[in-house]
Amino acid sequence: MLYHQIREKRKVATLRTEHELKDYSRQVETRINKVTWLPAARWLPLALLLSISLFVLWMQLGGRVPLFQCLEEILRRLAFWPFDSSSSTPNVTSLAPYIFQPLPLGSIQPLGWTNDQLKLMADGLAGHQYDFYHLVHQSPWIGGNSEYSVLNEGLPYWFNGLVPLAYGLNDSRLIAQVEDATEYIVAHQWEDGWLGPEAPADRDLWARYPLFLGLIQLVEADITQANRVVPAMYTFIDLMHSMLVENTGLTQIWGRVRFPDMLISLQWLYENYPLGNQTMMLDTMSLLESRGFDWSSYWTEDNFIFVDLDTIQDDIDGGSPRFPFVHGVNAAQGLKAGATIYRYTGNDSILQNNRNGVNWTFSYHGDVAGSIIGDERETGLGSNRGSELCTAVETMYSMSYLYHTLGDNYFADRCERAAFNALPVSITADHWARQYLAVASEPYAKPLSGENPFWNVGDLGIIYGLEPNYPCCTVNMPQGLPKFLSASFVQIGDNDLGHALLGPAQVSFTTKVVTDIVITCTTNYPFSPVLYYNVTTTSPFTFYLRVPSWSVLDNSSITVNDNEAIPLTPDPRTGMMPVLLGFGTSAVTYTIGANVRVEQRANSTIAVYYGAILYALDVGQIVTTLPNSLYNASYSNASPYDTSAPLIPNEVHDFAFTNTESWNMAIDISSLTFHTTFNNATEPALKNPIFDYQAPPTYISGKGCEVDWPLYNGLPAPLPALPEGVRHRSCTGNVTDVILRPYGSLKNHMAELPTVDLSIS
Repeated sequence: MLYHQIREKRKVATLRTEHELKDYSRQVETRINKVTWLPAARWLPLALLLSISLFVLWMQLGGRVPLFQCLEEILRRLAFWPFDSSSSTPNVTSLAPYIFQPLPLGSIQPLGWTNDQLKLMADGLAGHQYDFYHLVHQSPWIGGNSEYSVLNEGLPYWFNGLVPLAYGLNDSRLIAQVEDATEYIVAHQWEDGWLGPEAPADRDLWARYPLFLGLIQLVEADITQANRVVPAMYTFIDLMHSMLVENTGLTQIWGRVRFPDMLISLQWLYENYPLGNQTMMLDTMSLLESRGFDWSSYWTEDNFIFVDLDTIQDDIDGGSPRFPFVHGVNAAQGLKAGATIYRYTGNDSILQNNRNGVNWTFSYHGDVAGSIIGDERETGLGSNRGSELCTAVETMYSMSYLYHTLGDNYFADRCERAAFNALPVSITADHWARQYLAVASEPYAKPLSGENPFWNVGDLGIIYGLEPNYPCCTVNMPQGLPKFLSASFVQIGDNDLGHALLGPAQVSFTTKVVTDIVITCTTNYPFSPVLYYNVTTTSPFTFYLRVPSWSVLDNSSITVNDNEAIPLTPDPRTGMMPVLLGFGTSAVTYTIGANVRVEQRANSTIAVYYGAILYALDVGQIVTTLPNSLYNASYSNASPYDTSAPLIPNEVHDFAFTNTESWNMAIDISSLTFHTTFNNATEPALKNPIFDYQAPPTYISGKGCEVDWPLYNGLPAPLPALPEGVRHRSCTGNVTDVILRPYGSLKNHMAELPTVDLSIS
């Protein structure tokens, strides 16, 4: 089922931007809701059934909704069957517990390269959008009039990411931004409870989802905010409940397909600030699920799309009932759907379905760097197709949530892969520019002309800048690494802690049985296999260390206080390895064995990994500064860039990255050798910024040669599949040395490579 043909360009250019898709979605729903009436002889049974259904639904809504609106809802349900959810308020008194309880925001502080990266974020685009970027600085959420979509999602996206960045760093300047925005939003809550700038006739719930995720993090980090934030949230939830009962508030597909995000916030309130609202909260969760699209129905063998969407007869475009599930960002956010439903229903029968959905998504649409291929819409596994930066950060969040909730080691592995590869490759080393779309076969990141290989992304989709192609990734990218940090340590049971997502950090926490624990992890992981822990505790506890599934256990070990090394026997499902620690201070050294490994990709190509890092071919790099391609300058339907906003900082530019060496290379797998500048002695600090070109201390050397590899619509074409019985390509050039470097440090690169066997050349 792997994509092995150059696809024909489909005629879908009428919707060129996500802006058009979003603004078009209401028209789509109207078109979908139209039905073709049966011949006259069949009208009477249908009319009778429709009348009964109309009356029943009207009675369920208490007679408060006009009959024509009930009719519209019945037709909508028919159009989207079998993808509509159906649920009733569960008879539960508590939520299903996490396998690994996340810690409150602020419990974990960054160290080492993670701290460097977060400070670069604070000093870069993420930390200054509130100062100058008109879609945040002059958002209608805080009294302005600048927005890129009728969804009004710009500031909520930014807020959801800035809160964990501000409190992860304990940065007073960023905290002031968070507090300022919060104060305005809460102070301007509508009398009926609505949060946001929309008048009653224009209200859609979706943008409240990222806002609420930001608000619950804010209250976790600063409990003094609870007195004003929690009542405002409940006042809104009461209104939302009424809207859902009356079947209003979900006018666009985005709120219906991304409902798991709001379930997370409601469940957090249910557990931390119930305030006697438990029944209403459970009913609201049930209503959200029932009004939303049913991910469990899509994740079935009958409905899931296992093939490249460009090769199937049915055109899955914005008007298709399956489109909401194959939109790349939706797919990333939806990966946690079953787990969020399980927590409030206790229905564990949906969990295997959720696991299937994750496995199938990555197996048939997964990006080599850990994200999901979807240049707006999913395709297959083509190496010249792209993954949005929004998709990368949403994938990270979904995978960390799934690991906390279900405990499968696979989810943590996927989260780390995206965090160490898909995320950094799309952001410049200084964090002042970002890419909309990352491509595995991307020897240059420059403007494309004419046709491009993407489904619905423009010619500026792979350059770096303030807002090339579409602004959503600018405001949504801040959540990536800060949320990874806040998810890294977890509570296990009543008295134990675990390191779930590995990296340098310090955690200070008091367990449920009042054990005070401080753990400092000093490490260059994932660029080094060794993690050093200094642990201080007021009473004995078990410290759990996650062992990635790619680990070579024979070369891995744990030592405590220089005692004899403990061989690793991690739990086969969670990957957690228990280490018993006594009262006082302990020193723990954790070494993770790794080797060069190869994963098969489409079209007889491979990807090369060492540990959690993807290694790509270094094709040389020239950086060119380009004029800023402001969103309204790129697309005629955009609102003008607000010239009254503060001037764009001098640091903000568009950039192109081009190659200086041949990119059409095949490699001999047997020649690959891993190298590091570290040794067994104390490791020096990593370079800062670590994801700059050639900054990482590791690389892989090997041998390769040029092969026949044409371009297709501006980027390297997917290679044809090899004939049966043939395993390697044929050289068209001389054998030469090749260097592979960490993918995140190469803004132009070749990450999916064909192979040659030089021993028979």
